[in-house]
Amino acid sequence: MTCPYLEYHDEADGRQFDQPRAYCTAAERFVQPMRADVCNDRYALEHEAHCEIYREHVEVPEP
Repeated sequence: MTCPYLEYHDEADGRQFDQPRAYCTAAERFVQPMRADVCNDRYALEHEAHCEIYREHVEVPEP
């Protein structure tokens, strides 16, 4: 499952990119390719377990 906060943008601030770049809507910034691997749950990484940004923004149900 991909992180719900992940988007890919091919332009920003009037600049056009050759390839779409990973953008975290929770942090409101572009992220590095290694971070995008976590967002996409690649290489045995899981955004729910390995991303502090996701954990800070997800609503945890109260017990």
